[in-house]
Amino acid sequence: MKKILFVEDEAALQKTLGEILKQEKYEVIPALDGEVGLRLAKDKKPDLILLDLVLPRVHGIEVLRKLKEDEETKEIPVIVLTNLGEIEDINRAVELGATTYLVKAQYTLEEVVGKIKKALGE
Repeated sequence: MKKILFVEDEAALQKTLGEILKQEKYEVIPALDGEVGLRLAKDKKPDLILLDLVLPRVHGIEVLRKLKEDEETKEIPVIVLTNLGEIEDINRAVELGATTYLVKAQYTLEEVVGKIKKALGE
């Protein structure tokens, strides 16, 4: 069973998308802030990380930078799932190594699951 670390501070989205991913036979590891997300990425070695950018404690861009600088986590694909749609945010995340950048308002949960499967090579 593939593991997905879901770093998202919005509890409702965390729960809803988490349930859908569980139905798709993924193990979901929730993190409600960037600091916990970084720790869990190292501890749990997920197959993929879903990362919001607007997070308490450690901003998502900083989380992404630290993940990609760390030998243990740099190969894990990261899908950014955020409300920030500015081109600067997108370019920054992609430059840092994000696999995919999704603006929440532009995708249904089913489409997000499709992007996750694609990133996992399924």
